[in-house]
Amino acid sequence: MEAHQHSPDSSSEECTVLEAPPGKNTCPQHAGKVADLYCSVCECALCEDCVLEHEEHPKVPLGQALEQHRCRLQERLGAVQNRYESRLPQISDALSFVKEILQQLTNQRASIEEDIQSSFEDLHKQLDVRKSVLLMELEVTYGLKQKVLQAQIDNLVRGEGDITSTCTQTEEALAGEACVASLQVERELEERLIELARFRLSCQPEENDQLDLVMETDGLRKSIHNLGTIVTTSAVASQSEAMGAGLEQCIVGHPASVTIVTRDKSGGACKSGNAILSAEVFTPDGSIVDGEIVDHKNGTYEFVYTVPKEGDFSLALRLYDQHIKGSPFKLTITKVLEAEVEVSPSTTTATNSAANATPSTGSSEGAKRRGKSPGQKKKGSKRASSALGTPRRKTQNPIEDDLIFRIGTKGRNKGEFTNLQGVAASSSGRILIADSNNQCVQIFSNEGEFKSRFGVRGRSPGQLQRPTGVAVHPSGDIIIADYDNKWVSIFTSEGKFKAKLGSGRLMGPKGVSVDQNGHVIVVDNKACTVFIFQLTGKLITKFGSRGNGDKQFAGPHFAAVNNNNEIIITDFHNHSVKVFTPEGELVLKFGSNGEGNGQFNAPTGVAVDINGNIIVADWGNSRIQVFDGSGSFLSYINTSADPLYGPQGLALTSDGHVVVADSGNHCFKVYRYLQ
Repeated sequence: MEAHQHSPDSSSEECTVLEAPPGKNTCPQHAGKVADLYCSVCECALCEDCVLEHEEHPKVPLGQALEQHRCRLQERLGAVQNRYESRLPQISDALSFVKEILQQLTNQRASIEEDIQSSFEDLHKQLDVRKSVLLMELEVTYGLKQKVLQAQIDNLVRGEGDITSTCTQTEEALAGEACVASLQVERELEERLIELARFRLSCQPEENDQLDLVMETDGLRKSIHNLGTIVTTSAVASQSEAMGAGLEQCIVGHPASVTIVTRDKSGGACKSGNAILSAEVFTPDGSIVDGEIVDHKNGTYEFVYTVPKEGDFSLALRLYDQHIKGSPFKLTITKVLEAEVEVSPSTTTATNSAANATPSTGSSEGAKRRGKSPGQKKKGSKRASSALGTPRRKTQNPIEDDLIFRIGTKGRNKGEFTNLQGVAASSSGRILIADSNNQCVQIFSNEGEFKSRFGVRGRSPGQLQRPTGVAVHPSGDIIIADYDNKWVSIFTSEGKFKAKLGSGRLMGPKGVSVDQNGHVIVVDNKACTVFIFQLTGKLITKFGSRGNGDKQFAGPHFAAVNNNNEIIITDFHNHSVKVFTPEGELVLKFGSNGEGNGQFNAPTGVAVDINGNIIVADWGNSRIQVFDGSGSFLSYINTSADPLYGPQGLALTSDGHVVVADSGNHCFKVYRYLQ
């Protein structure tokens, strides 16, 4: 108890200091002392022991300083809340989006790792097979040469023995006494000596000892050293920008060009290509105009497009699915007279840019009349002859086929579409539609009844980013070309993901088909190449490159296979249809740029009927043409009652009708077809 009593001269203030509850206004410098002042200069609390050290500094009561500090803190809190209150949802969305990108990046890493493992395992297998073949070839070659030499050795040994033996016996007979008894033996020896004298024993080697291995490994080692590349860029949409005449006033029917410059997060120009860029021109009614993106491999890209009519259009440029600076852009499309077109500087700029960006975009005259239906054509117009010299035929009238029904409007619900592209028809009576901008495939009956749809947007295996082509394998599997994901996905007939193929090889797959061997044919629109894969993903062959030659393409779109297992490709910017063997050899080429019978303004969908006739969707002329197997024009599908606008994919249903994706009208249409 005495330990807690105070001395008689202790002041009441000292008692208060000593008994202050620990932690409440305690001086940070002197334990147990209560701070009751605040130094405004040093911005710290003071007890009575600290006062002398801060004697010349202005001081205020601690309570007042604390209250002022609280007021300032409250003001700053209010300022930050007012500033960021509206942005917090944006920050939350950005956080979710960046996490999604990170997850997709992680998934892509796992996918590429799997592809690398698979590719090198396949190479190991091929090397082991080659090793076995070489070892077998070595054994066979050695065996043949060894057999020849061993036979010669046996002959020489046998001949040497016969000569030695016969000569020895003859010498022994001659050394003995001649008598009747030895006469028979001597006659036999004489016959053997005659035979030996006639016998020509080969003393020159009948084979050589050359057995060498020529192994050209230098080129192989170099190829292995450079085998595979991890492709990426540091480009971000928020810093990337677009420029060029194609962002300003454009002219109907003439190519316009836009240059996209990709930049990193700091605004620095990217120096490499392969960025995932998409471009879409939207018409006033919401449909989409096709175009082509050219990667210059230096961080810049060229988008070339042609619009079919006047109006206020918009251009959406997205990098990794995000709008770049200023996107979407408003476009003003005007129509000028032909004489004005020839002298217009903006037209010259756009056309020159398009010529530099795409090897063959066709004549501007042909592109200028895009969008007419067969009913608008002039009477007596003549078709162009086949590129392989098919004789001209008399122009026929359109066959009297009628529209049976149309399905769809613009939207995201069942039976609604946004930029539908590829079409397929199954033997089980189903119509499949690649609904590109809705990232799904929708399935209908031959009568147009909605059955199901599947697809989840994303960049991971099993997800769809921009499905453009669809086909049905004989096994029932559904094969989908995913342009933006740069691979082909395989799903079961119920829409369950099974596998992907072409990852790391494809640049922009547009159309898919299946040949008679069950191989998957992929039309790579961006690489201007046709790939043929096994269903397992193994590449069988590929052919084609960018250009306007017979075995070259400029933006190829879709494919079909005829009864000879030949591959039919629509060559969009070369305005032609080409037929190849499965090995990639050109069989037939037909079509030219124009509006006449048998001419095209950018062909898209293609199908083949049971008689080998080729049905082609003529995108720019908004019509469907029919040709025989040699490429000679036969007729039109009559679409004048409900005109098409930018038809894309096309197929023949199991009940013999033509189904076409009317992309500009956001629907698909089924027509009667007289085979």
